[in-house]
Amino acid sequence: MNKLKTIWGNRWVKFGVVSVIYLLWFVVWTGNLWLLLGLVVIYDIYISKTMYRLFWRKHKERKRTNKTYRKTSEWVEAILFATVVATLIRIFVFEMYVIPTPSMEKSMLVGDYLCVSKTAYGPRIPNTPISMPLVHNTMPFSQTKKSFVEWIKWPYHRLKGFGNVKRNDPVVFNFPEGDTVSLAYPSDSYYNALRQYQRRYGDRRGRQMLMDEGIVVRPVDKRENYVKRAVGLPGDTIFIEHSEMWINGQPQADIPGKQYNYTVVTNGTPVNPDVFEDMGVAKDDIHYDAANYAYVELPLTAENARRMRSMGNVTAIIKREGEGADPDIFPQSENYPWNVDNFGPLWIPSKGSTVDLTVENLPLYRRIIETYEGNKLEIKDGRIYINGTPADKYTFAMDYYFMMGDNRHNSLDSRYWGFVPEDHIVGKPSFVWMSLDKDKSFPANIRWNRIFSKVK
Repeated sequence: MNKLKTIWGNRWVKFGVVSVIYLLWFVVWTGNLWLLLGLVVIYDIYISKTMYRLFWRKHKERKRTNKTYRKTSEWVEAILFATVVATLIRIFVFEMYVIPTPSMEKSMLVGDYLCVSKTAYGPRIPNTPISMPLVHNTMPFSQTKKSFVEWIKWPYHRLKGFGNVKRNDPVVFNFPEGDTVSLAYPSDSYYNALRQYQRRYGDRRGRQMLMDEGIVVRPVDKRENYVKRAVGLPGDTIFIEHSEMWINGQPQADIPGKQYNYTVVTNGTPVNPDVFEDMGVAKDDIHYDAANYAYVELPLTAENARRMRSMGNVTAIIKREGEGADPDIFPQSENYPWNVDNFGPLWIPSKGSTVDLTVENLPLYRRIIETYEGNKLEIKDGRIYINGTPADKYTFAMDYYFMMGDNRHNSLDSRYWGFVPEDHIVGKPSFVWMSLDKDKSFPANIRWNRIFSKVK
């Protein structure tokens, strides 16, 4: 033991061990050669001690002789240490996320606080490394002030994780259409708002009116976080018919808790509110049309729908199904007259795969080519040009995913905005560490049965 203490007491041994750990963790794992500069700092700490002589020695002396300075320094050092550690954990290990909408019910409920693993698929190196610690895209108490600067931008790079996205995994990702945000409609898709304005006021005027209300532009890692289920993987072909999904010609595996909207008609006697509470239907989802004795747009699982059918005062239960073409459904083209319940078939691009490009199928891949993979795309005289060169094929640089919510009729997902690029993937929800029911007051609002439950 004394021999080990003597060896570890050698400054060159300390420098060597710490340098190897630093190289493996921060340089090799991240693949960022700029971080080799950190070896200079390590060398100074253990060998040259230049910063110690210039600053830290005086700092220690003042701490020893000045009580006020010592107390202040201890607080500052503690805060800085905690901030650095918390930031590194948030980037490389896990992050907290709260479910704000019912799109994933009944798998994940509004008010569920999730622990999201960054190591499940590998943590991303931040695109904007200079930012306010522990906040996302805006400064505290502001909806517009950016919490980051873009003087330094790093390209997409994902570190090695424990695995890849698997079919039907719940996944947290950056909102693909969150590159542009309308300040007038911050919680909505800018592109959806733009389509509404253009239908009402015309293409040019509608765009200008929305621009005049103010917009902000965000890099990938500062876009809003969404959580959905990865129903389609790179290379899959998906198809939705009468609200049922098919993947590569096979029915989608059963997802417990999946919901659809129904119209529930009664004989005039309303359903006991305790029944809805027992079924886990939120108060905001209960809409009773007294004139027609019907509950409209009522989200129910298959089990809850069977339960409603067996009730004596229920005379009919009708599952909602979209009809005709929905102009808000991806890819928002007359060539693809789809809706939420009848969609596809749609092939999901994979890295390295090549697709034949035509003017007809371009709406499916245009956003990938232009926005996600950064090319200049034009159509001249009926021909497609990419970066100024005529193109009848395109090879994809990234993998893409198709994400859907379990609450199928109450989810803004890939059916509306298309593919999710691999560089938008944040992590995998691991477990619920807290769950609060918004329809109840404390302490009855705590869902004790969900605390530390695994996300499936």
